[in-house]
Amino acid sequence: MKYSQKVMDHFANPRNVGAIEDADGLGEVGNPACGDIMTFTIKVSEGKLADVRFQTFGCGAAIAVSSMISDMAKGKALEEALQITNKDVAEALDGLPTNKLHCSNLGADALHAAIHDYYERNGKPSSEARSGAKGAPARKKEKGSCKCPYCSVETPTDSPICKGCGSTLDQGQAT
Repeated sequence: MKYSQKVMDHFANPRNVGAIEDADGLGEVGNPACGDIMTFTIKVSEGKLADVRFQTFGCGAAIAVSSMISDMAKGKALEEALQITNKDVAEALDGLPTNKLHCSNLGADALHAAIHDYYERNGKPSSEARSGAKGAPARKKEKGSCKCPYCSVETPTDSPICKGCGSTLDQGQAT
């Protein structure tokens, strides 16, 4: 399995490690299949992410993803940070091996969970919650088969997890 230089750099020199003691939002996600657990804490000032910290128990790719997404999100408006996808994180790291793509999904999910926690604590719905958007993108339907939106591996329509990359899949309608 070959990792890009950016993955190796974010693994060896992770940015934004730790927890914010008086955090405005907290998000924790995990994948029982691989054992990765990511916790993100955020500090919000004037509608922007003033600080983003993470604590990750997992493989090198999970640590690199957490580091990258924390860098990507810091300073962004909350609604802008909610638009960061697993694909954005994987691309920013110059790619991840197919069997590690689920790590980018966990990182985006943990960040989004922290932002949603902030909104809940403050009684403010996010635009994502108002629009009814789901955390996982819909599967792509091509010629009668469903494809994982993360790695394009064909998956059964009733499977909640992609067998190719381990990502959580939207159980809604295929696109």
